[in-house]
Amino acid sequence: MNKMVMVVYNEALDEEVMEVFSRCGGQNYTKVTGAFGKGASSGTHLGNDVWPGRNNILYAACGEDIAAQIVSCVKELRKDLGKEGVKAFLLPLEEAI
Repeated sequence: MNKMVMVVYNEALDEEVMEVFSRCGGQNYTKVTGAFGKGASSGTHLGNDVWPGRNNILYAACGEDIAAQIVSCVKELRKDLGKEGVKAFLLPLEEAI
């Protein structure tokens, strides 16, 4: 394991994202639900009446090949969903204990 993939997405897309993650080789993950945030293209999500909506964050420590597959699949999902919020970030993983 030498990569960390972080997928941040609108909580309404949980089923789609988890299906894509599994189909693209993702097996192990940590999911954080109900995250708040603000993105340049996705807008503000604070879970209240003024800024409704929340995000989920999916973390996966994996090898480069699986990481590349997951990122590629998220790119395809973004094309299908249009303006709906889903983004993937690829990070180096220096150590896992």
